[in-house]
Amino acid sequence: MPRVKCKKCQKDETIIRSGFIRGRQRFFCKECDYYFTIHIDLQKRKASKRKDHSTTIIDIAKAIGVSISTVSRALKDHSDISQETKNVVKQVAAELNYQPNTLAQSLTRRETRTIGVIIPDIETYFFASILTGIQSIASAVGYKVMISQSRESHETEVANVHTFITNWVDGLLICHSKETTTFDHIKLNLKRGIPIIQFDRVCEELNTSKVLLDDIDGSFQVTEHMIAQGFKRIAIIAGPESLYVTKKRLEGYLKALKKAGIKEDLTLIRYTNLTKEAILTEVDHLLEADLGIDAFFCISDMGAVNIIVHLKKKGIKIPQEIGVAGFGNDPTGEIIEPSLTSFNPQTYKCGEVVAQMFFDQILSGDDHVSQTKTVKGNLIIRSSTSRNLNE
Repeated sequence: MPRVKCKKCQKDETIIRSGFIRGRQRFFCKECDYYFTIHIDLQKRKASKRKDHSTTIIDIAKAIGVSISTVSRALKDHSDISQETKNVVKQVAAELNYQPNTLAQSLTRRETRTIGVIIPDIETYFFASILTGIQSIASAVGYKVMISQSRESHETEVANVHTFITNWVDGLLICHSKETTTFDHIKLNLKRGIPIIQFDRVCEELNTSKVLLDDIDGSFQVTEHMIAQGFKRIAIIAGPESLYVTKKRLEGYLKALKKAGIKEDLTLIRYTNLTKEAILTEVDHLLEADLGIDAFFCISDMGAVNIIVHLKKKGIKIPQEIGVAGFGNDPTGEIIEPSLTSFNPQTYKCGEVVAQMFFDQILSGDDHVSQTKTVKGNLIIRSSTSRNLNE
């Protein structure tokens, strides 16, 4: 829907939606404390839409100025939608001659109502949770989700993108593999006008909408907490140096050290490919070097869990001798002994935001402007770092 201007002050950046009144969307201007409605010429919209394709719930959402999921739930008489909103949605649906989408209609428009999602590994809780969030929104608006795994391989990621595009998916949602450092496979499809949303591991140079986790602040919170518990020589076990999340989580770690007046020590920063073997090799190297390390912060929860198991086998007491923290809030961290302190990045919410951004881009059409959203998370303090000090 085009940006609405206040009828009184003519500003648009201060406008918010404020329910419905007599079947019309009501708006409120925060600048001049003014409520107003606008007239939507449904007949004109109906004529223009019918020239191109049969009406979809996306057209209804655009006509009214509400989200796609709201339209979908209203048409299904969902209990969390007000009766007034249901009435407005059904009225507009009738006037636009809305009929449920069929496969024939989709093929005529070269649309499949299918989204392609590429993730590194579906077996991990982290990515499975994001995928569940994506599917919850897509299903609510009648879209199917096709899933593929890159298995952390750039070559496989490129092949997956090609497969999805040749099968006419309506857009791509992608989290890049650890190996991916070149992005021609994405640039090519952006030129073709394919809607693409990057999430978690992104390339900042690509002009796409992006959904990020709270990597910097999350890592900062973990490190600051460990410092407050009395840990001073905190080693960070990171991923590949070129990986986006490695850079951001390292940035948060260094920010916390600086705030506490602890000098940065490059010998405590270890880059790995995040496999169990690579992580534990670096842990052993650090322990053997006798650097006075009293804590490990791994940017992957499963890596942190493996560190706990490894240290316990060596007879090291956690957290009395060495503290351990992770990032991701994997369920395994809650059941291991001692339980793992971790940053919860709200992965399910991330998935919901990724899907909603995709549908927002479809709604905007040629008016779409790429944007970046960061999903806020929260620190979960457990036994692996708790020394019962005053924070």
